[in-house]
Amino acid sequence: MSRARKLDLLRRAGARTRVVAPEMGEAIAALVRDGRIDYRARRFEPADLDGADLVIAATDERSVNEAVATAARARHLPVNVVDAPDLCSFIMPAIVDRGRIVAAISTGGASPVLARLIRARIELALPHGIERLAELAAAWRGRVKAALPEGAPRRRFWERLFAPLSAARDPRRRDP
Repeated sequence: MSRARKLDLLRRAGARTRVVAPEMGEAIAALVRDGRIDYRARRFEPADLDGADLVIAATDERSVNEAVATAARARHLPVNVVDAPDLCSFIMPAIVDRGRIVAAISTGGASPVLARLIRARIELALPHGIERLAELAAAWRGRVKAALPEGAPRRRFWERLFAPLSAARDPRRRDP
């Protein structure tokens, strides 16, 4: 997941985000132009953590990431350093985000690359437009709840509705 997508995901989760970097790519520049993130065009300084509740270091320079992690720990702030679990006080899973459908894949920091590869496989496996099915379910949930008794009848209704999803099979799979 690109840095800009991670920033946007954090922002949509309610985070106020700040980026400190001497330069930025076009995707992050678009978030800055839209007023969705606070951008400071310079190298990191420990004072950049003033007011922070959580810190994520995502530079391509290990020395900068180490400085960010050290400053965060000195302030007792949780810190995640992308692709460097030894510098992290918490890890972030790889995320598949399809609107109301969100899947997280984690290796507990053991292999971020493996988590990303698994995420890519899950993204390929999810049908296009699946987020619309979740929106449909959300829109009808109250009506179904009112019309069908709790438990098996309601579960069977939803299972039948979404049966085409489970019917799609991997062509490599051999059924008994």
